[in-house]
Amino acid sequence: MSAPIVRSRAALAELVAGWRRAGETIGVVPTMGALHEGHLSLVEGAKAGADRVVVTLFVNPRQFNSRDDYEKYPRTEEEDAAKLAPHDVDALYVPGPEDVYPPGFATTVSVSGLTGVLCGAHRPGHFDGVATVCTKLFRQTGADRAWFGEKDFQQLQLVRRLSADLDLGVEVVGCETVREADGLALSSRNVRLGAEARRAAPALHAAMTEAVAALRDGAAAGPVIDTAAQAIRAAGYDEVEYLELRAVEDLRALDRAEVPARLFAAAWIDGVRLIDNLPVT
Repeated sequence: MSAPIVRSRAALAELVAGWRRAGETIGVVPTMGALHEGHLSLVEGAKAGADRVVVTLFVNPRQFNSRDDYEKYPRTEEEDAAKLAPHDVDALYVPGPEDVYPPGFATTVSVSGLTGVLCGAHRPGHFDGVATVCTKLFRQTGADRAWFGEKDFQQLQLVRRLSADLDLGVEVVGCETVREADGLALSSRNVRLGAEARRAAPALHAAMTEAVAALRDGAAAGPVIDTAAQAIRAAGYDEVEYLELRAVEDLRALDRAEVPARLFAAAWIDGVRLIDNLPVT
C-alpha cells in the first residue's frame, strides 16, 4: 500500500496530532530521496521501533558545499514512493522549501566539537545544514525516535549530540551500513559512477578492511594508513581526502586503537566523493 504523500507542514501537523491523541509513538527516517536498500533497512528498523513511521524526502540545500553537487543530486520521488510501498509507512513527507526555510528564515543550528574534523573539515558549513534541517524535521514530525545509518557515522554522532543538547527528546538509533556484495557501501551517489569506476570502487572497503585487521593487532595508525591510502590510489581513486583513526565517542584522532575506535575515509573517484567507516574496537 502506498504511503500518503504529505507536502505541507500543516497537513503533517494534522496527522501527527491524531497519532498523539491515540498515544502512538512516532519514528522518523530523514532522507534526501534517491532511496536504496540502506534507506529501506532504516525504514524496517523504524517499523519495528515505533507505532507510526514518517519518511522525509527533502534535498537540503544548506548541507551542500557545491551548487553543482546540489543540482546533480538525484530527485526520484515517484521511484522512492514505489520503493516504500511494500514497507507500509504512514507518511512520506515531501515539504517544499518554504515549509523548511520560510521567507525570513535566519537561524542556523551549529554543533561544535564533532564537526570540525573529517567531513566537517572538508565541507565547511555542511554539518550546520544537517543540524538545522534535522532540528526542523524532528519538530515538524513530532518524532520520538529517528533512524540514521552508520555509514555517515559523524552525522550520526552529531545528531545524537544535537538531540541531547537541545532537549529535543528524540532517541537517535544507528543502523549498520548496508553494502553491495563486493563491499561498496550503498550511497545515492553510486549511480553517478561510470562502469570502470564502479568496478574499482570496492577497493576502498577492501583496503580499509586490511587496515582494520592491522589496527586490531595493535599496529600504529600512521604506517597502516599510509599503506591503505596507497592501495586505494593504486586501484584507481583520484584522491584520498582523508583516512583517519578516530575515537567513537568524540571523534578525536588516535595513534592506536586503544579506546573504542573507527577508521574513517573519504575518497574521490570519477568525480564522485565516497565515504565509509569501519569499527576497529
